[in-house]
Amino acid sequence: MSESCSGNCSACGESCGERKPESLLAQANPLSNVKKVIAVVSGKGGVGKSTVTSMLAAAAQRDGHHSGILDADITGPSIPTAFGIRTRPDAVEEGLIPARSQGGVDVMSINLLLEDKTDPVLWRGPILGGAVKQFWTDVVWKDVDFLFVDMPPGTGDVPLTVFQSLPIDGIVLVTSPQELVGMIVEKAVNMAKMMNIPIIGLVENYSYLTCPDCGKRLEVFGRSRIDEVSAQLGIPVLAKLPIDPALAAACDEGLIEMAKLDAITPVYESVKAFCNM
Repeated sequence: MSESCSGNCSACGESCGERKPESLLAQANPLSNVKKVIAVVSGKGGVGKSTVTSMLAAAAQRDGHHSGILDADITGPSIPTAFGIRTRPDAVEEGLIPARSQGGVDVMSINLLLEDKTDPVLWRGPILGGAVKQFWTDVVWKDVDFLFVDMPPGTGDVPLTVFQSLPIDGIVLVTSPQELVGMIVEKAVNMAKMMNIPIIGLVENYSYLTCPDCGKRLEVFGRSRIDEVSAQLGIPVLAKLPIDPALAAACDEGLIEMAKLDAITPVYESVKAFCNM
């Protein structure tokens, strides 16, 4: 560092060893007040990431913590359906007010802004990323204890935008028992490490099905490998969630807040402990 250095790297064109990387974090809406931001991530689609996100938000709300969901899965939004939300967000001078579920969960999703929820979102990566960023900058997240971000699968433009633009405190990584998933999980873990975002733990969804007649556990998608992956990566397993037809029906009917949430409790308790809440 030279003697004339002011310490303001943004106003300096020099390339020196003391130069600090420019932050890409986006400013939240001035009226927002969010304590913790937790991203729910999956390396591939179809592992039930949105269901886990919905269960975590419902569990937090049931525990007395005001929760919200920023639905960053722009091309495959399903959060409003799980909560039975059909009303549009209110637009005020200060920004957008997220829709609120019957149980009090605040939700912002692209499906709440479309004329028809079945309309496809035919946008390219930069526009998708811009929309997600606006869900943070233009939405008034008022007095939210936990803001859960339902991420799109993979490691593309939108996940990168979220990790760079939002102040993510930690990640819950959702996977499933298939053999391929070990490699997919490692990709997601490596991305998180590159972005310097801590991983709270792994959740294996669709881990087993309990036979309603004999009570035997059936590994429908093959033998679980989550413990091996956990040991290899040094990341704890937070829960192994079963295939639950009743939970699936509750999501389809918009009644996720009325569902039995015992299976997600260990995950929620881990998130709460991680956040010191």
